[in-house]
Amino acid sequence: MAVFVTGAGGFVGQRVVRQLLQHGHEIVALDQSLTELPISPGLVRFEGDLTNGSLLDEALSHDVTSIIHLAALPGGAAESDPKLSFEVNVAGSATLMRRAADRLDRPRFVFSSSIAVLGDRLPSNGVDDDTACTPTLIYGVHKQMAEAQLEGMTRKGELDGIALRLPGVVARPAGNSALKSAFMRDVFHALAAQKNFVSPVSADAKFWLMSNAQISNCLVHALNVPDDRLQDRRTLTLPAVHLSMKDLVSEIAEQTGSDPEQVTYESDAKLEAAFGRYPPLKAPAAERADFNADENARSLVQSTLRDIQL
Repeated sequence: MAVFVTGAGGFVGQRVVRQLLQHGHEIVALDQSLTELPISPGLVRFEGDLTNGSLLDEALSHDVTSIIHLAALPGGAAESDPKLSFEVNVAGSATLMRRAADRLDRPRFVFSSSIAVLGDRLPSNGVDDDTACTPTLIYGVHKQMAEAQLEGMTRKGELDGIALRLPGVVARPAGNSALKSAFMRDVFHALAAQKNFVSPVSADAKFWLMSNAQISNCLVHALNVPDDRLQDRRTLTLPAVHLSMKDLVSEIAEQTGSDPEQVTYESDAKLEAAFGRYPPLKAPAAERADFNADENARSLVQSTLRDIQL
């Protein structure tokens, strides 16, 4: 019995694959490049595109019983190419769901969605499980469409689906990125290297954040969380650490021995509206099912800096 992981060569996917291997799972991995994955007899690799239906069929034939679907065109790239975003994030996801339902016996299907589905017009008094989704970014719109597909197929008994709305994930490897929120990565790398950094959001900008390690824990946990803990709610906004850019910078500086004054602030109003105005978050449905955030800002930064230093 194997877990099929799409997007397995990505920042989150690599961590998920390694964690599953440590737990003794067989893995079928799919991505356009898998060169960063470990060599393991328990790992079957498929390099190719999510939209290749015959490749999906071949991968699913390897005794797959559950799926973690991470592959996606990220936010900035989705905004630049809405057609490609639809092909990958909507049609590609729907093709995978359909083929999984046709070939497998109601597999657990874990879909990595995003807080982008909530949009940027969030209630100032806080967000909870009943907050309406009003996405404005193409990425959020397409993630919401895939959520709806998964929920519908789960109600019909074709899949056993769970969609997890991931908060901001820190901190990806340094370099070019199609993510508009890449500044949350770059500030870690700059301060760890004792370099100056210009923040494109104000010191008071606030985010929902989670370390890559904790994201991986949540995705792996979703494979086995019992139906009765979900209470018929199959789309979950994950809990997260809620903190300001100033507090994030202060914590990184303390742990790296850098000077928080190395960070200056030149706010981009559009970027801050999209990524820096998150109110308090309550996620009782996810917490009832034992999905947890990092304990606090300190543990989030510690975990992230360990990743950077590997």
